[in-house]
Amino acid sequence: MKKYKNLLFYITTIGVFSILILITLNTGKANLEKVPEGTVLNNGGDLSAWNVFLQNLLENIATPTITLLLQIIVILIVVKLFGWLCKLIGQTTVIGEIIAGVVLGPSLLGYYFPEVSQMIFPPSSLGNIGLLSQIGLILFMFIIGMELDLRVIRNRAQNAVIISHASIIFPFTLGIILAYFIYEEFTHAQVSFISFALFMGIAMSITAFPVLARIVHEKGINKLPIGPIVITCAAIDDITAWCLLAAVIAIVKAGSFSSSIFVILMAVTYVIVMFKVVRPVLKRMVEHQHSKSSITKSTAATFFILLFISAYTTELIGIHALFGAFLAGVIMPSDTKFRNLFTEKIEYVSLIVLLPLFFVYTGLRTEIGLLNTVHLWLICGLIIAVAITGKFLGSAFAARFVGQSWKDSLTIGALMNTRGLMELVVLNIGLDLGILTPQVFAMMVIMALGTTFMTSPSLSLIDRIFKRQHSKSEVNQKEKFRILIPFASPETGRKLLLVAHYLVKKKQTSSEVAMLHTTEGNLLHQYNIQKEEDIVFKPIINQAKSLNQEITKIFEVTNDRQASIIKTANKGEYDFVLIGSKGYTVSDNNILSRFIGFSNTLEDTLNRLIQKWKGTASNRQLSVSPFDDRTRRIISKTDMQVGIFIDRGLVDIQNVFVPILDEDDSFIGQFLERLAGNSNVRITLWDSIHLADKSLDFVKSVRDVKSANPYLFQAWHNNIPVDESILQKHDLIILSIGSWKKLEAMDIKLIKAMPSTLILTDL
Repeated sequence: MKKYKNLLFYITTIGVFSILILITLNTGKANLEKVPEGTVLNNGGDLSAWNVFLQNLLENIATPTITLLLQIIVILIVVKLFGWLCKLIGQTTVIGEIIAGVVLGPSLLGYYFPEVSQMIFPPSSLGNIGLLSQIGLILFMFIIGMELDLRVIRNRAQNAVIISHASIIFPFTLGIILAYFIYEEFTHAQVSFISFALFMGIAMSITAFPVLARIVHEKGINKLPIGPIVITCAAIDDITAWCLLAAVIAIVKAGSFSSSIFVILMAVTYVIVMFKVVRPVLKRMVEHQHSKSSITKSTAATFFILLFISAYTTELIGIHALFGAFLAGVIMPSDTKFRNLFTEKIEYVSLIVLLPLFFVYTGLRTEIGLLNTVHLWLICGLIIAVAITGKFLGSAFAARFVGQSWKDSLTIGALMNTRGLMELVVLNIGLDLGILTPQVFAMMVIMALGTTFMTSPSLSLIDRIFKRQHSKSEVNQKEKFRILIPFASPETGRKLLLVAHYLVKKKQTSSEVAMLHTTEGNLLHQYNIQKEEDIVFKPIINQAKSLNQEITKIFEVTNDRQASIIKTANKGEYDFVLIGSKGYTVSDNNILSRFIGFSNTLEDTLNRLIQKWKGTASNRQLSVSPFDDRTRRIISKTDMQVGIFIDRGLVDIQNVFVPILDEDDSFIGQFLERLAGNSNVRITLWDSIHLADKSLDFVKSVRDVKSANPYLFQAWHNNIPVDESILQKHDLIILSIGSWKKLEAMDIKLIKAMPSTLILTDL
């Protein structure tokens, strides 16, 4: 009754007030509206309602807001597409994003489809893209500043400073020499030679710290001795180059070196104030936060205000807003957790939305078609050659001088030659200041693309040239039994390592155990990541020492943990992947259908919908499942056997119970051979289906297990009743997915009563 009462009230209220509104509108139109004499009212009277709608639609399309929204949509789609394509060919997504900007500019879209380009990017709208891209760059440079840990740089500064500054002075000098020969032909009349030469020098000296950090981790170079060195070199390069750029901008804007002294003095004073006054205040603010796991809105607002004040001040002084944003990031409190938390507040908007606008804004200003003669392309080639020679060889020779091997020296040179986004930032500053002509700007953009693109192939070529002669142990590497253990928490990692240890304990020379920890984060979060790696692996290393077990550490920053695990397992050609499960969960499907069919697939979903429509869908069945979506994805995508470990308080492994309830469990015998051959555990085999009478392979495995230690092995058949008390007397249950399903069908209480369990998949 209450439902109808509420419905009646709703209808009455809406109806009565709707009638009052209509009466008021009609009365007002008739009595109050006055039309001046001679005025002709059209109100679309000569047009149909559809034509009026179309006319309004066309008018809306031309509004600045609609134009900007369309531009953002197109930019994000194209940038994402080209980033994905570059990732497919082994390049960083930044390359694709830069190419996307050039494609959407006059070099391609504007050249071949001028009408489309005019519709999407009318000249009157470019100012809006430029302003938004500048905001994106300010946020980006702030993030870059926060990624620099001055304490770490200070600790590793000895050789890194020599290499880094050599990688600046070499190309800087060559850039100035090049400027001497191209100044008269490729600059504006009002630009002095000193301004042009200094800017060409700094443009040749830039290294893209974010792109370099990404490549270092993707290639695994961070695990090599040169990893920390090259990251530190890039960080020092960033700081030095931006300070030099600030000085160059001051000289250009002041008009002469003597006039720029005042600008430089003000800039130095500002830097001192930021470090000596502002930084301690910010540190105290963070220390007095009540919660260390989050940042309050008032604190975040304070830091954002400081960021924009810093950018405003440096722009006002005359050394560009981006330097102020960079400096604001550098002076942020050094607590890594705080920096990561604050970065998360801005990185998605900055990197995903605003930064692509900068790529396209750069592309819209790049006219490759201006290079329409052989002479111009030769000059472009000369610029690229000078850039590579100065940066690549300068870094390599300096690294070799301080004691690095030739391979490591060339690797450092190839990485320091990466320019990427940072180069585009500098080039746009040069174009805005009127130092670079559109022709030189196009040449330098091509140089930035080329030097960044060549980094990955150069590293691969260096590896091939210096490929070491494999020792006998390396030749026999494939004969080793290799286990990969992905783990999330140190506690889980310790338990998984314990299980793996019993599989290789007596034959460690012919086996390998790799511990993989993947942490979610943006690819910029890589300079301060060493601290997190040390914290995560410390308990694992202690456990390995107590077990006397050799391990290999693998630490990766990724946006998709499961994809990273799958890639590492398949690429590394491991024999066994051991993963942890959160435990037993209640699901709608039985375990076998969930494992084989993967209920989250489109095909399975459609089948269930068809069955429901036909009325043939089975009744809801509750089952206990150890598999979540993460586990099922790893099982389905890896090429080797997978073990799913469910921890229920495992301390040590002395007694193992192995139920055989499925006809396809023959592969379990091989696993037991390895367990018996490497450890002194007591194995109880419950062959309830007499598989030993049906499978010769299984019979052979059972004999080998028994021969390894006959006093620690016993075989049961179906004449021995197995109940909860028997299961709980063992430390570990090992069984196949098929046996799990059969055991569940027999008595679900047995599943719930199990101690720690290892569920195995077949190949």
